[in-house]
Amino acid sequence: MAVIPVELAGRSYDVHVGRGLLSDAATLAKDFLRKSIVPVVADANAWADHGATLMAALAAAEREVALYQVPSGEDSKSWQSLQTLTDWLLTQGVERGDHVFALGGGVVGDLTGFACAILKRGCGFVQIPTTLLAQVDSSVGGKTAINTAAGKNLVGAFHQPSLVLADTATLDTLPDREMRAGFAEVLKYGILGDAEFFAWLEANGGAVLGRNEYALEHAVTASVAAKARIVAEDERETSGVRALLNLGHTFGHALEAETGFSDRLLHGEGVALGMVLAARYSARRGELPVEDAERVTRVIAASGLPSELSSIGLKTDGAGLVQHMLHDKKMDAGTLPFLLLRGIGAAYLAKDVDLQDVAAFLDEQLVLH
Repeated sequence: MAVIPVELAGRSYDVHVGRGLLSDAATLAKDFLRKSIVPVVADANAWADHGATLMAALAAAEREVALYQVPSGEDSKSWQSLQTLTDWLLTQGVERGDHVFALGGGVVGDLTGFACAILKRGCGFVQIPTTLLAQVDSSVGGKTAINTAAGKNLVGAFHQPSLVLADTATLDTLPDREMRAGFAEVLKYGILGDAEFFAWLEANGGAVLGRNEYALEHAVTASVAAKARIVAEDERETSGVRALLNLGHTFGHALEAETGFSDRLLHGEGVALGMVLAARYSARRGELPVEDAERVTRVIAASGLPSELSSIGLKTDGAGLVQHMLHDKKMDAGTLPFLLLRGIGAAYLAKDVDLQDVAAFLDEQLVLH
């Protein structure tokens, strides 16, 4: 088991990574079990697969579970879901000093974290992520949000968890497509800031996707450590450092919006294709060697992730995709910074991007095969 500290002023917490952590949840989270009944917010599928293990662990510590199940999928990150959940937490008598447990992927983590951020002006929560994407990305760093008609994650708060338990055994039941989608976020850490880790993933990606215990733990641990370093430096994304974690997301969120935030394109798939587009656009600007852009594309394609814009059946053009980007949270004074690359492991925030040029680039990509 690895333990990665997320060092924040007055709010530091640990991320535990390893196999079998769910069985020890009560021991690892003992400091956050004030009452005999523990409120647990769980994705319905995650509860079916792992709820009995968590209940047994808490029962061994003489704790019972008050369960709130959330339907799987992005539709659960809505105003209505937030209201229903906060009302339920209030009926459970949750106090500011209590902790709510979140079991599931990024949807449950985001929804629960946001509810805890606003409930009585803030109560605690423990993240138990059960998808690869949540383990390496959304469960760490304190970004919580819901989706609105205007776009994805546009309403939310920074609210750090008190503990994260990333049990890699929970990934045994994860569908292969979800596993690949999570792997996109793992690749992101190599592409944005660690060329050596990217090279390791080139060589060992198959083992990670095949759920090899040691490869998987290394991939998750390295990813969490990378995110922890960035979050510690720029918790609220004010200096531009934390913005590096959005590599692939400006393009990716536009693609998700165009596909209706649906199963047509999972978040990780959008990020994967977004990183290909960011690499190719960087090469188009003369900032990234073409061979590096091709290398990024090859690794993503070899992982079974979408690597060509023309492959996902969009019914729009470059201008239509750019229109979605205008809702991006990074918009500032009418301009949109882009995460681009000067090399593998060398991402930067470009503030001089012409959106008309982006639209023309996307038109080119839409006809590539």
